[in-house]
Amino acid sequence: MPGDTLSGFAVIEAAPAKINLALHVVGERGDGYHLLDSLVTFTAFGDRIALSPAEEDRFTLSGRFSATLAAENDNLVTRARDRLRAALETTGQSAPPVHIHLEKNLPIASGIGGGSADAAATLRGLLGLWQADLPGDRLDAIAIGLGADVPMCLAGRPLLARGIGEDITPVALPALSMVLANPLVGVSTPAVFRALASKRNAPLVLRDASVHWLDAIAGLRNDLEPPARGLCPQIGELADGLAATDARVVRMSGSGASCFALYSSDAMAEAAAASLKQQHPDWFITATRTLEGHDGTP
Repeated sequence: MPGDTLSGFAVIEAAPAKINLALHVVGERGDGYHLLDSLVTFTAFGDRIALSPAEEDRFTLSGRFSATLAAENDNLVTRARDRLRAALETTGQSAPPVHIHLEKNLPIASGIGGGSADAAATLRGLLGLWQADLPGDRLDAIAIGLGADVPMCLAGRPLLARGIGEDITPVALPALSMVLANPLVGVSTPAVFRALASKRNAPLVLRDASVHWLDAIAGLRNDLEPPARGLCPQIGELADGLAATDARVVRMSGSGASCFALYSSDAMAEAAAASLKQQHPDWFITATRTLEGHDGTP
C-alpha cells in the first residue's frame, strides 16, 4: 500500500476481507445459532495488523475506518491478544507486552469479516512475534471463542464452511477478479436473520469441477440477501449498479451491506470500480483479486 506507515514494526500480518461467495441457511440449532453452508474466499485487499515488542501493551489505529473503533475500549484484536496470552502462560510460554497497530481499511460491520480477520491476523502475528506455539485444537478453541468467522479467517484461504462456521474444508478455487463495494449504511445481522422467510433451505452443492468457476458460483445464492434488501434499500441500489457493469456474478456477502461483483478480467473489474466511484464517491468501492486455493476438491 502506498505511504506505508507500518515499516518500523517487527511483524506485519495481512487481514484480508472475507467474502461469502455463497451463503445457504440450512437449519437452526436449539441454542439459536443458525446452520450455514458457505463458500468463502479472501481478497488481496484488507486490513493489516502490525506488532512490535513494547514496555507495556498498546493498541493503536490508523486507516479510513479507524474512527469507530477508536471510541471502543474493547475489540476483537485486544481480546485475541489477551486470550492467546492466557493460553500460552498455562503452558509456560512467554507472552510479553506488545504494541499492536491496526490499519483499518475495511468498513466496520459490513458482512466481510473485518473484525474476525483482524483477530485471526493478531493470533498469527503474535505466535510469530512471541515465537510461541499451541496445539491446533487449542488455537481453534480460541478462534471459535472469539467468533464464528475467526476459524475460517485463521485458515485464510478458499474453503467451504458448514455448521456455525467451524467445519472447514479447503477448496481449490482460482483467483477471481472482483469489485468489492459497500454503501456505508449499517444493517443489523440479527434483524436480517429475524426477517429470513425460511431457516431450512437447500444445502450448498458445488457443480462438477469441469464447470467454469464463475458459472458454478452464479448457480449458488445468499439466503440472507432478500431480507437484507428489504431492511436496507441501498443494497439493491448497489447490486443494480454492479450489475450494470457487465459483471458475471453480483451478490451480497454475509449479512450485508457489502456486495461483490466478479469479472472475466482484472481490467474489467478496475474499469467497473472507476465508473462506480464517479457515481458514488462516498461509498467504499475497490477493485481487487481473491486469493487462490491450491488444494482441496470442489
